[in-house]
Amino acid sequence: MRKVIIGVIRRGITDRIQTASSVPPSRCSVHFRLTSTRRPAHNRFTKPQRHTPKPQLIGLDIGGTKCAVAVETADGGVAEVARFSTGGPQETLPRLAVEIERLPIAGERIFGVSCGGPLDAARGVILSPPNLPGWNRVAIAGELTARFGGRAFLMNDANACALAEWQSGAGRGCRSMIFLTMGTGMGGGLILDGRLYAGATGDAGEVGHLRLAPDGPVGFGKAGSFEGFCSGGGIAQLARARVAAHAGDSLLKKLPPAELTAHAVAHAADRGDALALALWAEVGTRLGEGLALLIDVLNPERIVIGSIYARCERFIAPAMRIALGREALGPGVAACRIVPAALGDALGSHAALAIARYHLSAIDP
Repeated sequence: MRKVIIGVIRRGITDRIQTASSVPPSRCSVHFRLTSTRRPAHNRFTKPQRHTPKPQLIGLDIGGTKCAVAVETADGGVAEVARFSTGGPQETLPRLAVEIERLPIAGERIFGVSCGGPLDAARGVILSPPNLPGWNRVAIAGELTARFGGRAFLMNDANACALAEWQSGAGRGCRSMIFLTMGTGMGGGLILDGRLYAGATGDAGEVGHLRLAPDGPVGFGKAGSFEGFCSGGGIAQLARARVAAHAGDSLLKKLPPAELTAHAVAHAADRGDALALALWAEVGTRLGEGLALLIDVLNPERIVIGSIYARCERFIAPAMRIALGREALGPGVAACRIVPAALGDALGSHAALAIARYHLSAIDP
């Protein structure tokens, strides 16, 4: 080494870079050059990385009148692939299986099942929903995983709809939101501080059981309840009672009692029928009273209401706002927007897939 340096000096090369390039590399510098230019390679101590397919998310919406099967699309959207009338479990479960088998297999299947309660969501068992006759202790999650593998999760439909509207609909961007079904029944789902709140037994959000009056239409087994006044079944009861007591003319008086539905009341109101408009005002007043309780207790940023409210907001909202202003604390009312659900007829499919996404994010964060 000494001879090399002396030789360099004698040749008049004094530039440091040239000097460094003239010095034979040490063992360490040779190793550094090799490792810094060589492509990384697996060795016997390193397992090659394997590509894991993205899970396939499948949503099953089991409603009182219809079932739907939906899948998540490649861009994260929702595609409904089947819809059919709901029957008993003996006919509906095989039909669901047929629709699932038609789907191409693409990764582990994650099932989200949306269904009205009561449920044992932790065990994936449909207990005995009043709107699903014959569905007594149906272990839907176990049936799915036994046949198709993967994972399956069951959730109350109101909670599932709350997740869907929060993720993709009218509740986007807020941290505290209440969703109300206002359909055949009146159920609720709660998003509080950015999380779904299910309560100690999973029954949080059963707002339909709240009593608004000592008597009145029966909902949730209770006369004068929130569900009694503000659901499809309750509005039909209210319409029959008011038509029977009404002495004047009305389009509703021309209908047999069995046809006095919320849809019929809306149709008559569209034609300016005074009795129908008065019925909707009564429904709006009771809705406002129920919302006042929720706003005072939970102080949400937004309340999203589906089904009947989404279709009949123009008839319901004026009386609702008057009652809300009378019954609730002003700051809470001012901070809360009350809006119709945004996902429309596709809400059930969005809700079922929202269950799969929710549990997948909890398991594989």
